[in-house]
Amino acid sequence: MSGTRHVWKLARRPVGDIAEGDLVYVEEPVPPLADGQVHVRVHYLSLDPTNRIWMSDMEQYMPPVGLGEPMRGGIVGRVVASRHPGFPEGQLVAGLGQWTDLLVSDGTGLQPMPEIPGISVPQAFGTFGVVGPTAYFGLLEIGQPKPGETLVVSAAAGGVGQIVGQIGKLKGCRVIGIAGGPEKCRFVVDELGFDAAIDYKAEDVGAALDRLAPEGVDINFEQVGGPIMSAVLQRMRLFGRMPLCGMISRYNATDAAEEPGRWTLILMRRLRIQGFIVTDFAARFPHCVQELAGWMLEGKLKTRQDIRPGLDRADEWVKLLYSGGNFGKLLVAVSPE
Repeated sequence: MSGTRHVWKLARRPVGDIAEGDLVYVEEPVPPLADGQVHVRVHYLSLDPTNRIWMSDMEQYMPPVGLGEPMRGGIVGRVVASRHPGFPEGQLVAGLGQWTDLLVSDGTGLQPMPEIPGISVPQAFGTFGVVGPTAYFGLLEIGQPKPGETLVVSAAAGGVGQIVGQIGKLKGCRVIGIAGGPEKCRFVVDELGFDAAIDYKAEDVGAALDRLAPEGVDINFEQVGGPIMSAVLQRMRLFGRMPLCGMISRYNATDAAEEPGRWTLILMRRLRIQGFIVTDFAARFPHCVQELAGWMLEGKLKTRQDIRPGLDRADEWVKLLYSGGNFGKLLVAVSPE
């Protein structure tokens, strides 16, 4: 395939918030297709909190994006040219790619994505790609919910949080979501079936938890960190569990300050806290997707995607993740399906 493609590259490592010039949008010739490679026309780009980690030269679960290299991200698209026996032309694929409209890949990190009648491509990609498995394995394997327990979910209206809360309800938990703004709080209660929601922008989280969960919290599905996490921790019951998949409130921080006393509390209440990365469970993704899809088709699981237009604005859209500006799983519409 000849012609050009558009791609975002990391020009410098952000200090604090992502700033103009940290990422640059370039047009370049499409690299020729070699044996064992495919060209994928990207339809949707997934924007995730971990994007900010990948931009930093810090200890993390995979190498940081190198300066001058294409920005890494989850993608879904169709194979438009192939010299790879495992990826025929026309196949829908998803996985780890780049912020680009045309991906050149040897297939590493990509998998065929099933096309399920009744579930759209953005719904499937936004649910099965990263956030669904994160919610599924984090809650069921680490949180180990039991009927009658109280589950608190931070970032409850986001891609992961909305699924965590609904799985918690399916497992018989009382679910309290924490979200920013009345519209998001109404959504998680009225649309997703959470038992209650706390608007962290308008009320004291600790006082609200004292009212809504006077006997304490059994499971805290943690994605935010900072004062919200501290407020939940102080109200956890003996032998509580905390799946920890994110600390988004700290990703743009320029200091290493932490709230005092947290770890003593963890010890004294014998809390189980386990950090995890969704790829830890990669071998079991097929079973997870099958169960999530079944719940969706049965009407037991709803998901919301926040789809923003234009690859050329991806550097703008990604900042929504760190300000609470997205409502649902954040995707960029790159090219028509």
